[in-house]
Amino acid sequence: MDAGNIVSRLIAWWKAARIDSADAASARLPFHVHPSKKFLHVGCGPNCKPRVGPGFLSDDWREIRLDIDADVSPDIVASMLDMNMIADGSMDAIYSSHNIEHLYPHEVASVFKEFLRVLDREGILVITCPDLLAVAKAIVQSGLEQPIYESPSGPVAPLDVLYGFRPALAEGRLYMAHHMGFCLDSLTNALIAAGFASAIGKVDDSSFSLWVLANKSDRSAQEIEALAKMHLPMWGGA
Repeated sequence: MDAGNIVSRLIAWWKAARIDSADAASARLPFHVHPSKKFLHVGCGPNCKPRVGPGFLSDDWREIRLDIDADVSPDIVASMLDMNMIADGSMDAIYSSHNIEHLYPHEVASVFKEFLRVLDREGILVITCPDLLAVAKAIVQSGLEQPIYESPSGPVAPLDVLYGFRPALAEGRLYMAHHMGFCLDSLTNALIAAGFASAIGKVDDSSFSLWVLANKSDRSAQEIEALAKMHLPMWGGA
């Protein structure tokens, strides 16, 4: 086949590939473009790619959305306390953003063990949640009701972080209430106690939040560092 024919075929394939993103997963192209890995987006709310952790933005990752609220149209309607519809070891990763603070203290270990169950042997867990130490400092400095950052849903004050976002609770969404809180040490310790082989993290001062990466199986220090750089914002930075 001469170069002209090769170019023509590549152009034809490119045109065929210009489909709506909703249909991309089912496209049949002459080269590999389908996601090779799956991550479970736990407690996704209305969010989906690209509003996920930085390490999951590439086309290598297929997102599966899980939420307790059917109104946000998740792939799976369920509580993170019971994900029995998801097979053991079927996920390459789990991403959880601002969910675990909705648990009661006695539920934390059960949820982390459920995360372990659905992860494959080499699976990773990426969690972000409020940093109560940073919030406590803000309370001392400015009080309970002075906003500390702006969210897509509006300003957030320490009172919202401690007990749940007040506008959502006022609308009757009581599942948005907060019952638990973490600092970096307490979160990583809880993950290790639940059975994860390692857990490392960082405090993001700009958003009063923690970012933690946990590994189901043992990895070398170099592998953990590489994964942290990929999945944790500002890892290695100031």
